[in-house]
Amino acid sequence: MAKGLGNMMKQAQQMQKKMALVQEEMEKREVEASAGGGMVTAVVNGKQQILSVKIDPSAVDPQDVEMLQDLILVATNEAIRQSQEMMQQEMSKLTGGMNIPGLF
Repeated sequence: MAKGLGNMMKQAQQMQKKMALVQEEMEKREVEASAGGGMVTAVVNGKQQILSVKIDPSAVDPQDVEMLQDLILVATNEAIRQSQEMMQQEMSKLTGGMNIPGLF
């Protein structure tokens, strides 16, 4: 029985190493989302960090700041959603499709 436990521990350590590599790779990968027909574009990495926000000058209307704020929210939230989906897909490959709560 101790041998079986040892094998499980070894497998868990290998899984941890693989997860660390995937997370490191995800930090380098980027997704981009835009709103308002490209008026606002957000770029997010695989760790859900916002890398950049681009705003077309035509989107800047001092009389309608709320619209610009909404476009920024939509673009960044969509980029973060895509980043999370990308991470889930990569982790699913690693875990063989098993859903392990609290994994990431």
